[in-house]
Amino acid sequence: MKIGIIGGYGGMGSLFAGVFTRAGHDVLRSGRRTALTASDLAARCDCVMVSVPIRETVAVIEAIAPDLHEEQVLCDLTSLKAEPVAAMLRSPAQVIGMHPLFGPQVSSLTNQTIILTPARCREQTLAVFSEIFSREGALVTLSTPEEHDRMMAVVQALTHFATLALAGTMRRTGVDLDRVLSFTSPVYRIELALIGRILGQDADLYGPILMDNPHVPAVLDALDAVASDLRSMVESGDADGFRRFFSDQKATFAPYVDRATAESNTLIEALVKQ
Repeated sequence: MKIGIIGGYGGMGSLFAGVFTRAGHDVLRSGRRTALTASDLAARCDCVMVSVPIRETVAVIEAIAPDLHEEQVLCDLTSLKAEPVAAMLRSPAQVIGMHPLFGPQVSSLTNQTIILTPARCREQTLAVFSEIFSREGALVTLSTPEEHDRMMAVVQALTHFATLALAGTMRRTGVDLDRVLSFTSPVYRIELALIGRILGQDADLYGPILMDNPHVPAVLDALDAVASDLRSMVESGDADGFRRFFSDQKATFAPYVDRATAESNTLIEALVKQ
């Protein structure tokens, strides 16, 4: 195939350009400063991938839609899927939403997760992309756009919200970060490392994940309710209530506990050996 990547010189665009090139496909890239425009690229390629910021994605899709035909494949790389996929479906092209759950700094796709949301495409087309990513070692999960966004409200939005809340709480309490680090064991440094990892990136990456997913408010309502219940137990010294609360969560996570322990032990050992 000839694969065109709009935003192909950004982090993710460059990463996927390498993936497709290694798979033997010709890759064209356009960007803000290239002579090749998005419309030119769309008219010349078998597959068009939109790799631009979340809030620019729909506008780019709408701009190139008139240049596409039903034999082409149109896909995007955003962290939300319902709205971009709906926009892509208004074109005549085959449509596959894609969401790589990793950043462009990864050294390889080995054991990295890519969600595919095929909305209108031939089985053979889907198989081609699944095989490209699987050969690179990625873990490919199929979903609908709606299920994807519901899951991301928990997998991404809830965890990012909680991580940012931890950072804000530490800042508000005025603790000295260097002093805090001197009190931590490896397991707590992993928690702090996740805070630092997020804060080392761009707010405009995380804002849309939290603000533009319509499933997020309900998840945050649940978080508020749970935090309120837990705080009440802690402040009142309700040991029996806390045990019941802990037991309920333990039962829910029971199928994952052993794996979680093994995986976190691996992380701790790796950190200790640094």
